[in-house]
Amino acid sequence: MSSKSRRQSQASGPSQRQLRVGEALRHALSEILMREDFFDPDLANVSITISEISVSPDLSNARVYTMPLGGVNVETVLPALNRLAPVIQSLVAKKVHLRRTPRLRFLLDESFENAARMNQLFHAIKQDS
Repeated sequence: MSSKSRRQSQASGPSQRQLRVGEALRHALSEILMREDFFDPDLANVSITISEISVSPDLSNARVYTMPLGGVNVETVLPALNRLAPVIQSLVAKKVHLRRTPRLRFLLDESFENAARMNQLFHAIKQDS
């Protein structure tokens, strides 16, 4: 594959392999976080939603978009997840059989807030007309 066609495929979105790996990682992470195979006081009694995992084209990095249920304790949950990322990554490696498990980076998923903001704007426009 030439470099030009490779760039075009990257510009058009993630490959099927990236999507499959991201979905496999999401299922494994959900199971790990539900069963609590590890303990951290900052994550105790906190439900975490994993909305999306974006995997890099070389499958070496993965951005995990998360949101604590109800949006509470964000300032403690995200740093705790990133601190535990190597431990979580090793647990994921046992569940998802890849040549190399992507390095996990946990980020706040702001899509829920953006959707709520858009709904408010649409509601305001509807009331004005």
